[in-house]
Amino acid sequence: MNSLKNIVRDGLWTNNVGLVQVLGICPLLAVTGTFVNGLGLGLATLITLVASNVTVSMIRKLVRPEVRIPVFVLVIASIVTIIELSMSAWFYELYKVLGIFIPLIVTNCSIIGRAEAFASKNTVGRSFVDGFSMGLGFLLVLVTLGSLREIIGHGTLFSHAHLMFGDAARSMTIHFVSGYHGFLLAVLPPGAFIGLGLLIAMKNVIDKRKEARSEVVQVPGDPAVQAAH
Repeated sequence: MNSLKNIVRDGLWTNNVGLVQVLGICPLLAVTGTFVNGLGLGLATLITLVASNVTVSMIRKLVRPEVRIPVFVLVIASIVTIIELSMSAWFYELYKVLGIFIPLIVTNCSIIGRAEAFASKNTVGRSFVDGFSMGLGFLLVLVTLGSLREIIGHGTLFSHAHLMFGDAARSMTIHFVSGYHGFLLAVLPPGAFIGLGLLIAMKNVIDKRKEARSEVVQVPGDPAVQAAH
């Protein structure tokens, strides 16, 4: 259980794809103009990570080492193709918004990296947990960045939710300031870079504070504690 907890912690925080590894930042910065866009791409990436990790783990003993990378890429490309066709069939408007960044999931270094570094060496169960944790960590970064850019750039949240949840979700849009004319920098690519930089900086500050608190707490039996007594 401790091992599984470490895998989850790595994916969500310690080794987060977007905030620590800083992989896949091209789609992360390009499509996170709104909450819905970030959620759509994040879910597609999460499904790809889980499916590719599980598949690679299942075939890991059947694939010769010399051809493992081409095989892994083929597996990932097949999964992304299925996701792309599914989105085109059921979420066509969102598919058009995300555009080329759906097929570009194939080139996301984090996916092939997890297949090679983890799934090819671990059981199906552990590979599933790793893929889900890494995918969820990336999704949370996408959603957080998309929400911040939408709020600052447009003054709204959950706009265009109908692209994913149907016409009934049109009423989900939240308007924070009436008559808000928007902040163009937050919508443009430089705003995405600034937002991601602030998220990374916030994570580093939290980590340093946690590390400082852990150093202050002395373990029973420590020589410094015994000397004090």
